[in-house]
Amino acid sequence: MKDLSYKKNQKQILHDVNLNLEKGKIIALLGENGAGKTTLMRIIAGVAKNYKGTVSLEGATKEADRKARLSFTDGLTGFSDSTKIKDVVNFYINIFEDFDADQFDQLREFMKLGLDMKLSQLSRGMREKLIIALTFSRKVDLYLLDEPFGGIDAMARKKIINSIILWKAEDATILISDHFVNEIATLLDEVVVIKDRTIFAHESAEEIRSNHESIEEYYEGLYEDEDE
Repeated sequence: MKDLSYKKNQKQILHDVNLNLEKGKIIALLGENGAGKTTLMRIIAGVAKNYKGTVSLEGATKEADRKARLSFTDGLTGFSDSTKIKDVVNFYINIFEDFDADQFDQLREFMKLGLDMKLSQLSRGMREKLIIALTFSRKVDLYLLDEPFGGIDAMARKKIINSIILWKAEDATILISDHFVNEIATLLDEVVVIKDRTIFAHESAEEIRSNHESIEEYYEGLYEDEDE
C-alpha cells in the first residue's frame, strides 16, 4: 500500500498509509474500534472503492486481479437464511477456481458443521466457524481475517487459533484483526497498529517480545498517555 487515503461521507477514515507486507508472515492488524482496520482490509480486498493511492498484491493492482489472489472473511450477507451450507459450498466451488472442496470437508468436520444445516440454524459462533472454513479452503497468496473469533467460545477459539498455521501454504500471508491479542500472540511474526488514521507502528513480533512483557502490553502502552 502506497500513499493510501480514503474518505467516506466527507470523513477522513485513512490517510497517508504506506505499508509493505512480506510473503509468508502472520501479521496482526491492531487499533481501537473505528481506527480503520476493517476499512483497510476492505480496500485491500477490492470491496471499498474510490480510495487514493496504490494497492498491489504480488504485483497485481487491479481489483479483480487482487480478488483472485486473496480470501476475505466476509459475512455471508449475499445468502438467504434458508440457504444450506452445502449450497454455499457449491457457490464457492463455481465462483473460485482455487476452492479446495476436500480441504473444506476437513475444516467443516473440525468445526463440527453439517452440510444440511441452514444458515438460520447457525449461532454467531457457528457462522464464524463456517466463514473461517470457507476462507481457508481457498488456495491464495493472502488471507484477510477481520475479527474472525468474536462469537466463538474460548475452548473452540483456542483450537482454531492453534490450527491456523496448518491451514495456510508456507508462502501465504495472513493479516488478522482481532481483539484477543494475547490469544493470537504466539502465531504472530509482525504487528501493525493503526492510530490517528494511519500506520502508527509496524514492528516484528520477536522484537516486541524481547522489549515488552507481551504483545498486548506493548499495544496497550501505545495508549497510556491518552488515558492519563
